[in-house]
Amino acid sequence: MTHSSKAPNGAAEKRGWFTRFLDTVEFLGNLLPHPVTLFACFALAVVLGSGIAAYFDVSAVDPRPEGAAGRAADGTIRVVSLMTVDGLHRIVSNLVTNFTGFAPLGVVLVALLGVSVAEHSGLISAAMRGLVMNASKRMVTVTIVFAGIISNTASELGYVVLIPMAALIFYSLGRHPLAGLAAAFAGVSGGYSANLFIGTVDPLLAGFTTSAANLIDPNYVVGPEANWYFMIVSTFLIAILGAFVTEKIVEPKLGKYNPADATVDLGEQKLDPLTAAEKRGLKGAGLVFFGLCLLLALSVVPENGVLRHPVTGLVEDSPFLKGIVVFIFITFGIPGYVYGRIVGTMKTDRDVINAMAKSMSSMGLYIVLVFFAAQFVAFFSWSNLGAIMAVKGATMLQTIGLTGPEVFVFFIAMCAIVNLSLGSASAQWAIFAPIFVPMLMIVGYSPEVIQAAYRIGDSVTNLITPMMSYFGLILAVAARYKKDMGIGTLIATMLPYTMVFFVGWVVLFYVWVFLIGAPIGPNAPTLYEFTR
Repeated sequence: MTHSSKAPNGAAEKRGWFTRFLDTVEFLGNLLPHPVTLFACFALAVVLGSGIAAYFDVSAVDPRPEGAAGRAADGTIRVVSLMTVDGLHRIVSNLVTNFTGFAPLGVVLVALLGVSVAEHSGLISAAMRGLVMNASKRMVTVTIVFAGIISNTASELGYVVLIPMAALIFYSLGRHPLAGLAAAFAGVSGGYSANLFIGTVDPLLAGFTTSAANLIDPNYVVGPEANWYFMIVSTFLIAILGAFVTEKIVEPKLGKYNPADATVDLGEQKLDPLTAAEKRGLKGAGLVFFGLCLLLALSVVPENGVLRHPVTGLVEDSPFLKGIVVFIFITFGIPGYVYGRIVGTMKTDRDVINAMAKSMSSMGLYIVLVFFAAQFVAFFSWSNLGAIMAVKGATMLQTIGLTGPEVFVFFIAMCAIVNLSLGSASAQWAIFAPIFVPMLMIVGYSPEVIQAAYRIGDSVTNLITPMMSYFGLILAVAARYKKDMGIGTLIATMLPYTMVFFVGWVVLFYVWVFLIGAPIGPNAPTLYEFTR
């Protein structure tokens, strides 16, 4: 087999560029300890930092008007040292309640209970298979990306089930299996912050955002539905962009697939269609889901709906929005059980309980992470370091004139870069939220909009960082179809998605939020009227 003299050099240059890029990412990532250790160190750093800052009398002028909750009589925000006897007493007395009262903890666990029933009964897996396998050849690419986005409601299911399935579907259609893998990976990971449904990550991020917003406005509450409208429209954008990149950039670059490159006998692989029982189960679960949605609509849409606000009669601040996590639990749990009963995966109440228990048992690391994250957030709030940093940061933005919508380009880009080394969405937002939410609130933007911007940056670089927890799994699946598959090759394959997603999503953000002026979620304002 012969090659031109230029091809090897060009390939070497590409490998060299990606190798250097990878080395930088790995170097930065290896500098970071485990997220649990990171939060423990941050909590300790806040204690030490508050003592040092208080010693030097670090302070800032409180921009809030006189009489505002939490504002000192002299209008000055001062650092509160936690390296004192009173600080020690406060830490020891509140260590448990910091954890148990941490907003994201309960809502995430409750939502997961319902999702676990739908997942372990087989409902979500069957729904994804039915969606992808029934798509026409012309629509299969966009359907796979779309299914990847939707799969995020069931945690890791997209990584474990859909991505290998997508590679197999492309191979069965005579297309390059790595293109199918890339399309699914783009939807599952790159489209992490888009969805038609509210999932477990929404209440998690909303809890951090609420805690951060309370540094400026103690009564401000950000609900799990805060970014719902923007998530819905983002779902279709990412599905279209993902399909475009797959068919116009990635697949042509990969070329025609040679089965000899595989490390397994691809002739033995097959994708089983839905059985008659699974089809009956999906129909039954679908009818129940539709009935539950209709019941909720009758409780919210009419002016006298029982789930509207009992005094104002509005949807805003209503029991429906406050209890959205309960409805996630119901709309996943009940259809999941119905599906399980029909197909035989759930015959008694013990099967439901075991499904919930199994999911809870997998949350051990999350609970440990939340314990230390809760301490960090509480200490940061008590010390006033977050409020002072926010005020000084907002003052700097105003001084340099960077207070318009363009500030979000820099914010999203920064989040995307940091995500290369700190892949956990919750860990990154727990650190960023106490600083940037108050800062941008003072400038005049709502916490809901700030959170939506963060989620864009947090998603788009998931595809090109080995620090993402499932990156190794994706590489292992890809290696089944290409013997010499390396990390640099996978990054090179996914980089076009990151670039196109970043540009397209930022454009959508600006058009949706600032040009059209559409809300990003139910009763979610774009601007925050900060009164000085």
